[in-house]
Amino acid sequence: MSRSTNPLFAQEDASRPLTRRTWLARAGVALGAIVVAPLAGASLAAAVRDDQPRAMTVYKSPTCGCCTAWIEHVQKAGFTCTVRDLPDLTEVKASFGIPRALESCHTAQIGGYLVEGHVPADLIQKLLRDKPAARGLAVPGMPIGSPGMEGGTPERYQVLLFDKAGTTRVFATR
Repeated sequence: MSRSTNPLFAQEDASRPLTRRTWLARAGVALGAIVVAPLAGASLAAAVRDDQPRAMTVYKSPTCGCCTAWIEHVQKAGFTCTVRDLPDLTEVKASFGIPRALESCHTAQIGGYLVEGHVPADLIQKLLRDKPAARGLAVPGMPIGSPGMEGGTPERYQVLLFDKAGTTRVFATR
């Protein structure tokens, strides 16, 4: 690209010379566009810090579409998933010590924690960042509007932090 066709060097008025200040301002705008444009479309992946675990193992039914949609949600947030399709998750949930009242359609393990059900990715990131003394997070049931359960009229739901004894407290409300 020649100086005459480069928009950074273009003159608004051919009778006025292009000043250094104008050229620098235009260069700054162009550089800003190069740097900011990719960030504008960035996903939640940027929120996962380098020192946080990113790999999770997800246990789900091979035919569950909402589980697959939740996996896509967490992958967009920067997590990688190893999926274990099982015809029955009862034994897995019992072996992990997930209280029946907290059960949902899929279970994940990440960074020493359990994630039961349709927990939003940003709350998994918060769990990994804050490292509370807990067994994990759960969204009991399958509330409409939670990640993987989009469609219909969204319901308010609670994301519960639970410990090994099964004691819960509200971690977040969505």
